Amino acid sequence: KSRFPRQRVTTTETQMVFITEELIRRRAEHNDCEILTLEEVSLHQQDIERIQHVDRWCRELRILYLQNNLIPRIENVGRLKKLEYLNLALNNIQVIENLEGCESLRKLDLTVNFVGLLSSVESLRHNAHLRELFLVGNPCTEFQGYRQYVVAALPQLKVSALPQTSSAKPGF
Repeated sequence: KSRFPRQRVTTTETQMVFITEELIRRRAEHNDCEILTLEEVSLHQQDIERIQHVDRWCRELRILYLQNNLIPRIENVGRLKKLEYLNLALNNIQVIENLEGCESLRKLDLTVNFVGLLSSVESLRHNAHLRELFLVGNPCTEFQGYRQYVVAALPQLKVSALPQTSSAKPGF
């Protein structure tokens, strides 16, 4: 036996959370856990760090809730042709991208993210059905004239969908 006590090694590593088939099935209780015909799924507050698999497993999705996760980029949703509402509020999104294939997208919520590049809204030009875009709490809304820029870049939006923020710089 050793004279020295054994040291306990502990780690505070956090494990990355993935979107798994099991997770989607658990959240698809209202659809008898059937994911191929799923039209709505709520994956909010799961510490998800990457959007994956939903575009392959859930092609019929119309509503996807991914708010309050750790997602840094919009990806792997382009094959969701029927997606009408995507909620990515309270994540780590920096650029609006990869939504061109979401032909039915009507509502996109990016409230309280890190979208700083205002010109990235132009990637939504091809989303002809987009009517509502929520950007409140993003750095890009601090730019003078941001609202006018978005309305000019995306004429299909309802003007009321872009509220004027009180934090916008003077002259806006």
